[in-house]
Amino acid sequence: MRRLFPVVTTTLALALALSACGSEEGTSGGGSVQGAASGENGRMDMQEAAERSDAMLDAVLGAIDPDVQWAHGPTTTRACGVTRRRAVMTVISAYRRQTFLDRAEAFWRKSDYRIKAVNKDDAFPAVYAVTKAGFGVSVSFRGKGQAFLEADSPCVKESKVAPPATEPNGPAHEGVYPLPRPAVRSDFWSGESGEGS
Repeated sequence: MRRLFPVVTTTLALALALSACGSEEGTSGGGSVQGAASGENGRMDMQEAAERSDAMLDAVLGAIDPDVQWAHGPTTTRACGVTRRRAVMTVISAYRRQTFLDRAEAFWRKSDYRIKAVNKDDAFPAVYAVTKAGFGVSVSFRGKGQAFLEADSPCVKESKVAPPATEPNGPAHEGVYPLPRPAVRSDFWSGESGEGS
């Protein structure tokens, strides 16, 4: 009987370890943006990851008020992941950049994303977050004060990746790279006075 105890303990430990391998994040969240990975054996492929990334970018842009115009940036793939990009085509003044980042960060916190880093640089501020499923998302300001959003997938199964299905809410600039600088002016975002509300 003494020999049986170590065998049972080892078997139970192995069974528990194997049962944890079926999903990247368990079953919480269902079909939401942070839901469990789908596809064969519970692991999504690059196309599914790209669609999930698009949904995350749609959601954060939808949470920024007032609206900004945006266009798709290039999609890139790496050994086992995919990155989707959006470029903001609305002029965001230096006075409004922190407000823009604050609204994205507040949405991600509300969505239970973990904020990894906040760059408060005057010229190139940025916010970086990660979802429970391991997707990295960011909003950053780059040359000429243009805002860019990115969503990077965790490691997924290799597959073909289709272009994004979401239509931009302004000119698409298809086949144009690099994208033009922002030219759309907004009373709020292009404003030159403080943070505003």
